[in-house]
Amino acid sequence: MSDAILEMVGITKTFPGVKALTDVNLSVERGEVHAICGENGAGKSTLMKVLSGVYPHGTYEGDIVFEGQVASFAGIRDSERAGIVIIHQELALSPYLSIAENIFLGNEQQRRGRIDWNATNLKAAELLRRVGLAENPVTKIVDLGVGKQQLVEIAKALSKEVKLLILDEPTAALNDTDSAHLLGLIDGLREHGITSIIISHKLNEIKAIADRVTIIRDGRTIETLDLHRRGGGDDVSEERIIRGMVGRDLDSRYPERDVEIGEEVLRIEDWTVHHPLEQSRVVVDHANLYVRAGEVVGIAGLMGAGRTELAMSVFGRSYGRDISGRLYKDGRQISANTVKQAIAHGIAYATEDRKRYGLNLIDDIKRNISGSALGKLATWGHVDANRETVVANGYRKSMRIKAPDVGVITGKLSGGNQQKVVLSKWMFTDPDVLILDEPTRGIDVGAKYEIYTIINQMAAQGKAIIVISSELPELLGICDRIYALSAGRVTGEVDVATAQPEKLMQYMTQEKE
Repeated sequence: MSDAILEMVGITKTFPGVKALTDVNLSVERGEVHAICGENGAGKSTLMKVLSGVYPHGTYEGDIVFEGQVASFAGIRDSERAGIVIIHQELALSPYLSIAENIFLGNEQQRRGRIDWNATNLKAAELLRRVGLAENPVTKIVDLGVGKQQLVEIAKALSKEVKLLILDEPTAALNDTDSAHLLGLIDGLREHGITSIIISHKLNEIKAIADRVTIIRDGRTIETLDLHRRGGGDDVSEERIIRGMVGRDLDSRYPERDVEIGEEVLRIEDWTVHHPLEQSRVVVDHANLYVRAGEVVGIAGLMGAGRTELAMSVFGRSYGRDISGRLYKDGRQISANTVKQAIAHGIAYATEDRKRYGLNLIDDIKRNISGSALGKLATWGHVDANRETVVANGYRKSMRIKAPDVGVITGKLSGGNQQKVVLSKWMFTDPDVLILDEPTRGIDVGAKYEIYTIINQMAAQGKAIIVISSELPELLGICDRIYALSAGRVTGEVDVATAQPEKLMQYMTQEKE
């Protein structure tokens, strides 16, 4: 007999002009890890915001039944009092407060009307032990990596006597080691009677940890699949989950393309970059690489290898100090000491952090696309608004950005569509070299396929493309050549046609001599 801790029945949520959820049903059993999958914009996060009271009762249709009682949450405080805690993909920690202060923020440990700091730090230390985080409770959040911040968020949830923990893309920004630790912790929470809902695009992680997975597509519940963890379900393949998410089979996760490689476009020689604060620390060490017209070149490396630092320093020296080395464009040495100069030389860089550095999330699609090349739309210093709209609409259609018009606020788009806006923005500058830093981070397999297709189209136009990615299968699937970085040095170069993942990993872990 099923012991459901949560039933969501007939949930429908409408925004002005958009129906985000239509008659969605979800059943979660007590003590299970329940995964929710779907393409970007499918409605996963919206459903969890309904559940957690971000969208309060009365703003949606349908019922939430939690522990056998119909719930009418007016806000997050109501859902937390009931034992439901959500950890959003964008962590909600105050960077300059301590770990202990963050854990008990809004739930301060008081004694006679004053905060009891001894009790606060002692209780925080116990919670940190429960999540396996060996940090002093007085350590500031700003001094922690993203993986440790995720553990602080879980410790904060445990302080609220959580019964149902919701995690939205918890490993999206983590390396493999931190991801494995976090997933092990989530798996262990069931032993303490805590039920978890996890939203993730990483299907291998879902297969490893989840008991069941519910698939949502276009705001509707498609199906719930019983995974094999407890012996009662089928051994569901990743391909089976993908078929439910996208409504079709993806014969290949990487689209084929006809490779026509031309002349060398960009060459980087003897490139060395020092850390902006620690002058003696070398983050890029005499790197050499080149990319040709129509070619997709990958850069592989572990966290801290210097991949992003290399890209940003080449793009107008937007990272680092005491930068030395030479840049050649079309065989001629160039100076790209500012971002403006880099763009003028036909170099574009799509950052790995699209939300912080790649987009203005509170502005519309139109302004985000035009912002990097306003001079192309200006006459006597005034931007032609009509031309700006025409240009943005052209990219909205060609890039298949899912939005009714270009006046939509960019922050309201799904991750995959935001990434398409970033690519549109840089394509509008008409670059010869496009550096893409983690272009598919945090987006689903269907949206990834679309991004790969766009990359192929740009290569077919003769663009020289550099792709930085933490996913080796991705680099092997879309690139022609791959450079490996370790400790800031280029340690190897492989042709994808003959590349072996083991050899690449050997290059990526090669220690400095």
